[in-house]
Amino acid sequence: MKRAEIIEMLNSTGLPVTYFQWQVGQVPPLPYLVYYYPIMTPETADGKNHASVYQFNVELYTKNKSFETEDLVEAAFTDKGITFTKDESYINDEHMYEVLYITEVIIDG
Repeated sequence: MKRAEIIEMLNSTGLPVTYFQWQVGQVPPLPYLVYYYPIMTPETADGKNHASVYQFNVELYTKNKSFETEDLVEAAFTDKGITFTKDESYINDEHMYEVLYITEVIIDG
């Protein structure tokens, strides 16, 4: 998968999207998405890296629990044939929900 395809997939949700964090003063109203690649594991053979497998995290932030918004994100993954795990928490200090989607992608180019 190419990085541009990942951005296109996330943009298909219609939600604001950024890499890692929003710039100070530029945080959009909820809901929005944040994505990042916290870990890269190489696939190696014969002393060479042949592929880089990235953990791919997408965080969905919402004011209220929204199954409809989660469905948008999950459909974007499903449409690309990407499987994922999901974890949910409430951030008391920010008064918002976070749904974390975790998957792996091989990024080429």
